[in-house]
Amino acid sequence: MDSTNIINEVRSKVDIVDIISSYLPLSGKGKNYFGVCPFHDDTNPSMSVSRDKQIYKCFSCGASGNVFNFVMDYEHISFKEALAILAEKAGVELTGIHIDKKTDKYDKFYEIYDLAHKYYLNNMNSSYAKNAKEYLHNRHITEEMIKEYKIGLSLDKPDTLTKLLLSKGYDLNTLNELGISRENHDIYMNRIIFPLYDLNGRIVAFSGRRYDGIKQNKYVNTIGTKIFTKGETLYNYHLAREQIRSKNEVIVMEGFMAVIRASVSGIKNCVGLMGTAMTKEQANLITHLSKNVIVCFDGDEPGRMACLENGAILESKGCNVKVVELSDNLDPDDYILKYGTESFESLIKNAITLSDYRIKRLKRNVNLSSDLEKSNYINKVLEETSKIKDEIHREFILKGLAKEFEISYNTLEKRLLSYMDKKDEETKNIPDLEVIKKPNNIKKDKYYFATYALLYYMLVNKECLEYYDSGRINFLNEDERFLASEISYYKHKYNEVDIADFYTYLNDKEDLRKVLDKTLDLDLDKELDVKDLESYIKTLKEYQINQEIEKLKKKIKEEPDVSKQSEYLIRIAQIKKEFLKEK
Repeated sequence: MDSTNIINEVRSKVDIVDIISSYLPLSGKGKNYFGVCPFHDDTNPSMSVSRDKQIYKCFSCGASGNVFNFVMDYEHISFKEALAILAEKAGVELTGIHIDKKTDKYDKFYEIYDLAHKYYLNNMNSSYAKNAKEYLHNRHITEEMIKEYKIGLSLDKPDTLTKLLLSKGYDLNTLNELGISRENHDIYMNRIIFPLYDLNGRIVAFSGRRYDGIKQNKYVNTIGTKIFTKGETLYNYHLAREQIRSKNEVIVMEGFMAVIRASVSGIKNCVGLMGTAMTKEQANLITHLSKNVIVCFDGDEPGRMACLENGAILESKGCNVKVVELSDNLDPDDYILKYGTESFESLIKNAITLSDYRIKRLKRNVNLSSDLEKSNYINKVLEETSKIKDEIHREFILKGLAKEFEISYNTLEKRLLSYMDKKDEETKNIPDLEVIKKPNNIKKDKYYFATYALLYYMLVNKECLEYYDSGRINFLNEDERFLASEISYYKHKYNEVDIADFYTYLNDKEDLRKVLDKTLDLDLDKELDVKDLESYIKTLKEYQINQEIEKLKKKIKEEPDVSKQSEYLIRIAQIKKEFLKEK
């Protein structure tokens, strides 16, 4: 079996919907599936995935292709690397295809972190770890948790790790650059070490916590490096990804101890920000996992504010955001230890919408004996309610306000509608972002349609290909001519054109792939009437004639010689006469 057949076998044995949905959530709509495009800053599901054609297309940024293209672009890897990943999933042996091992210019950095982590793990399993383990056990972190989350220990010695890494041939400048060492001393001393991972599960940083009661910085975190940026990382992402996609829900927490506690308690769809401020990059990572998000931060005032602020960021990305508010100023770790897993699970199950949480927060410090403060509060609640799309939800809020403050429902409804009208007025003149972002905004006249209809039918209809092979179809632009030639060659070699496999065939021909995208956008019926086929051909001929006439008219304007002008006019008349005769 040659390499093309093996590649096509791999492609045919994996389903593009299954593969893409393992990376990001998809929802069915009609015969296709839709999801948030991972290749641009998307807020609405603008990427369509076709199970029938085994291709995807983003109608906003134009990203498109088959399952190989998706994995290549998502993972930032070569075609052969994507082939190897998908072949393993398909159970196909890549006989005769050599896959070079992926190299990364930062491989040395990952090696250093891996060696450093092994050093820390060895320390945790040594006699030096007695006090550290006692501290962890008192915090209800068991031996199983230590092993599962690969928690390590740095010693109270100034240069042990630095000397070890230098003895392995790594230079001091690199160790300093990676935040492992400072000059010739270890950064982490006498601390419990939590490894931090990138999205692919590689260790890229550490967080070291003091455990000996000394009043020093509680945590020391790795500095930003070429392989680690705190704001582009989510703790536990690589472990929680599959659980999140399975549940179609992600729980966002503040720190890694909260995530660890929840995960070992059986709540495994959690990720951590490693702080309270969410970045744009973290928000994008979350939305690519699921649009259903629960934010659960510490129960103190900064944690409550983080729920509001981060919830708003996620809401702007089109997420359905709910909030868990913890009591007694507890963080999730302490809450689970104090009240148990079942109580925490109940909080997760009964999380309230972000709108309801905002409304609840509005009541803080309101003097309900003051009519002015009550009025201001009610107006703020109605303004927030105007943002809620669900009519039933809005009605519940209005009825609650009417009952609590003994105000006419009609009065509240009238004020709510005024806020909603104001909101509509503010957004009325905002340009349609989807229209602005759509690429290739080309005028699609009858000539455009005829061109791409013919290319489309060359892909799916034998008779149209025969017309092309006989020389009766002449495309006007170079890219369309090249694509037609490739379709003809491919169809004669493989007997038929499988669209998904044809994308693979055009993998290194980016310009032709773009023409193929425009062709498939038509999504016409496979059946073709001969009259329609001949009509498309005549339309192209008419366009060609018009272009030729326009060129002659331009020459007439530029030509001072009257006799030459007459020749051009005669030629125009002949062209028109010949075209009319053909019609």
